[in-house]
Amino acid sequence: MDYAILTGFVLVTGVVLALVAQWRDWRPSLTVAIAVGIGVRVLLMITAANDSWQPVDFVNSFKPAGEAVLNRQDPVLGSNGGWHFLPTIPYVYGLLLWAGIPWEYAGRLVTVVADIILIPLVGKLAGGPKASLRAFQYALSPLALLVASIHGQVEPVALVFGVAAFVVARGPGDPHRRGVTVEVREALSAVSWSSVRESLRFRREERPLYRRAMCAGLLMGLALCAKSWPIWLIPGMLLLLPGVRAKLVGLVATGVPPIFFLATLPIFAGTSLSQIPEVMDVMSDIRPIVGEWGWTALLVGGDWTLHPLYAKIGTYLIYASVLGVCWLWRKADPVDLTTAILLVFMVVTPRLGAQYLLWFMPFLVARPTRFAWPAILGTSLWAAIGYIYMTQSWEIWAAWHPGWAMWSIVLLPVLALAMPWERRDPTTGLEAAVTPQVAQPSRS
Repeated sequence: MDYAILTGFVLVTGVVLALVAQWRDWRPSLTVAIAVGIGVRVLLMITAANDSWQPVDFVNSFKPAGEAVLNRQDPVLGSNGGWHFLPTIPYVYGLLLWAGIPWEYAGRLVTVVADIILIPLVGKLAGGPKASLRAFQYALSPLALLVASIHGQVEPVALVFGVAAFVVARGPGDPHRRGVTVEVREALSAVSWSSVRESLRFRREERPLYRRAMCAGLLMGLALCAKSWPIWLIPGMLLLLPGVRAKLVGLVATGVPPIFFLATLPIFAGTSLSQIPEVMDVMSDIRPIVGEWGWTALLVGGDWTLHPLYAKIGTYLIYASVLGVCWLWRKADPVDLTTAILLVFMVVTPRLGAQYLLWFMPFLVARPTRFAWPAILGTSLWAAIGYIYMTQSWEIWAAWHPGWAMWSIVLLPVLALAMPWERRDPTTGLEAAVTPQVAQPSRS
């Protein structure tokens, strides 16, 4: 990276401002938060676009997908498997390339715009009197700046639709909601054919609720069109929708955008019908890459490698841990449940790219926990070492990568502590739980 000093200065200044804002209880207006967010993101996008170092996947995977769309080729097959998601984002890449925008800007413009839209959405997700503070803090989130403006990874696109789905599903009113309100035994005892039939009967007076559920589901479906991981956001979104009927509408609507973009591949991407099974095989194929993060990094000495056994064990750990979290946080606010799901994923996953750490950032910034900022600062520092220092040369990358990957194990307990443990039972006092943990100055 040619602009390491400038990038580091911007990130550190942003962190200081975000912490001081919390300490002093500043509440900048949403306009100020968005303006600051635009300024720092555009600055880093310009320096990254003119840098001699460009991320490997940004050049070798994302760019070929956009060029394939431009040439009326399937973006999955045309990128030699470099792009293994639905073609939604490559369509935008192709449009920007067709407009003559250089790839170094076009590829990042998609993620920067999405991340800017996330700023007010984080404020909406937070709700309450501190909404503008949370938006300001996300505007200066160091990991968001690294992923959106420098790496050009598509996580912000998935998040902008996913967070918007939460905001729409929650609707107006109190930003704090209960999760499951009925005990399992009580629910099972009340099950009968007549009760099931009645719960599925759609009512005319509930049409506004169904429209809200449909919009939330469509937004979540668009998040799945960007990447597959937003599937972990679906439980929280459904819990925010009141009643079985609204949840059913939201769930069905979630499947519409992915099916649409898959079915229209022959129309928009030039994919032949005979190629669609091959495209689906590529999209469903997850390479067993381990060694970049956490417990697998220790087992393989920090080497980025393929290890099917560790990948399979990690996958089972993810499923078991997510099920456990869903049970423990079943009564909690669905936003807190989602935060817990995403954080436990980071703790047990066998594979992780630095951009994955952005998944939980909007949720944790919107509703911080006692260890939220240690988790935010720790993961941001770890990612910044990789993005800023280790990209100075291939020699530095090779020398530092094993230790860098293995040292990530230190962050796992911090991420576990950052889970909203104190908010598993919403009756214990929501207002106390969301109080900032930075000490307030004495006032005479």
